Amino acid sequence: MTRTVDLGRFEFECGESIPRLAVAYETYGDYDGSNAVLVCHALTGGPHVASRREDGERSGGGADDGDDSTGGDVPDDQASAWWAAVVGPGRYLDTHEQFVVCANVPGSCYGTTGPASTNPETGRPYGPEFPPVTVGDWTRAQAALLDHLGIDRLQAVVGGSVGGMNVLEWIRRYPDRVERAIPVATAPRLDAQMLALNATARRAITGDPAYNGGRYYGDGPDPDHGLAVARRIGHVTYLSKGSMERRFGRRSAGRDSDEVGPGEAGPAGPGGDPTGPGGDPTARAFDYRDVESYLDHNAGTFVDRFDANSYVYLSRAMDEYDLARDHDSDADALDGFDGDVLLVSFTGDWHFPVERSERLAAAFRRAGVETTHHVVDSDYGHDAFLVEPDEVGPAIRSFLEEGRHPEGTGGQAPVHAGLFR
Repeated sequence: MTRTVDLGRFEFECGESIPRLAVAYETYGDYDGSNAVLVCHALTGGPHVASRREDGERSGGGADDGDDSTGGDVPDDQASAWWAAVVGPGRYLDTHEQFVVCANVPGSCYGTTGPASTNPETGRPYGPEFPPVTVGDWTRAQAALLDHLGIDRLQAVVGGSVGGMNVLEWIRRYPDRVERAIPVATAPRLDAQMLALNATARRAITGDPAYNGGRYYGDGPDPDHGLAVARRIGHVTYLSKGSMERRFGRRSAGRDSDEVGPGEAGPAGPGGDPTGPGGDPTARAFDYRDVESYLDHNAGTFVDRFDANSYVYLSRAMDEYDLARDHDSDADALDGFDGDVLLVSFTGDWHFPVERSERLAAAFRRAGVETTHHVVDSDYGHDAFLVEPDEVGPAIRSFLEEGRHPEGTGGQAPVHAGLFR
């Protein structure tokens, strides 16, 4: 069950504050005083990281479920638990052994206060008046949640993509509270290409006439078209070129009729675009392709579960993250951490390429941090950390069980996926 804790007034790093920050979270397993693992979700993820009540697993509960922690009316963030193959009883993050905590970040829309939440001072949704958020704000809110749960120190903190940036921020900001860190498919900052793609996705949202400057809550339409375009852009960055070619190629998706013209209903809606205002006028003459169908389907389901303002806020937080901010270098930012680190990267990930993880590993080593860089040979792209749990999970489990340099890697980068099997 998703629970919500009221952390009271919260001041964001931008200097603005809100009178009440509610944080939605889930816990799995039982806390024994030393086995807490924080899992940080990716950009559009939520607190529902694992399945419930399997093999007698107790739902909810933690070191301290105070009176202000209640079952929240939180929407389903994913069709299923987003890392259930990694987290759970008997799994790689074994909730018979670890007490796993996952919290939705400020600015999101899965129970934690964000732009779609009601401002108690006005009785209306915050909308664009919600303070701009940072990865540092996410980390501070998580730390406050752990304080509420009575957890002083984490056995590990783990996360992928921008959740991996969240991990880096944890060991930069709270090095004494973390024993082991596992940043997965991430980097200390975005490069120019990813900044450009994220900016383009935000332009798609803010350029939708229904966006109305972020004030679209109420009786008017939601900016679903812009949000759907943003999601399509995101999905392209999550896959590798090779995996897209194998999965889709140039194949036609098929149609109910031989031609789908503008405004006519095809397999994915008007003109093959379930959110477009009028469809594609060229569609009557050309195939509606498999890859288009995939993007349209995922865009259509996404707009039903996510808030456009939250996408703008969270993607901007990702853009603005820089591990070395206020420091001379990445190594300088990591210098206060004396625990162990496992970095995981994927050969097909052009969002956060392997070489960026290797540079991050080098920064850890310059800071004197015991570091293992595990490279998974995968052509799935950035999504590999979600869709290949049997390549990621064993590395995490070995690292937690054996500590420094699992399987005797000596901190060097393994180059094959089966090393931890």
